[in-house]
Amino acid sequence: MRAVLQRVSEASVRVQGEIVGQIGRGLLVLVGVADGDTDTDAETLATKIADIRLFPPENDDTGMERSLIEIGGEALVVSQFTLMGDCRKGRRPSWLAAARPDEGKRLYERVVEKLRARNIPTETGTFRTHMEVRLTNDGPVTILLDSRKAF
Repeated sequence: MRAVLQRVSEASVRVQGEIVGQIGRGLLVLVGVADGDTDTDAETLATKIADIRLFPPENDDTGMERSLIEIGGEALVVSQFTLMGDCRKGRRPSWLAAARPDEGKRLYERVVEKLRARNIPTETGTFRTHMEVRLTNDGPVTILLDSRKAF
């Protein structure tokens, strides 16, 4: 599984003009599921999202010393299969590495479930729909994660 984490002061996702998920300070998490990913990948990703230190210490706006849990932050988790796109050949991405939709949805929801189990307020987008994501990137801070540590 892959994720793009963006530290935000606010973020929202709309479907057909209606807000379906919205957060204040925390992380916007774009999640892609690869063919062959398992519950272990989802749990690894959720643990990293909850514990990675991307937030500054209190009374400071620099440094990265605190996690999402430590700041009482929120997560907005949005499925994005395009993270699995392979652009190495030709002019059009290949989606062969992406999980089938039913398995992608199951593992995406597993990440959400694990974050909520850690008492992180977690909002979501709507799986397999066209979404508009809006955010105010705080920093900017953007981190790439891969459950198999490919990067």
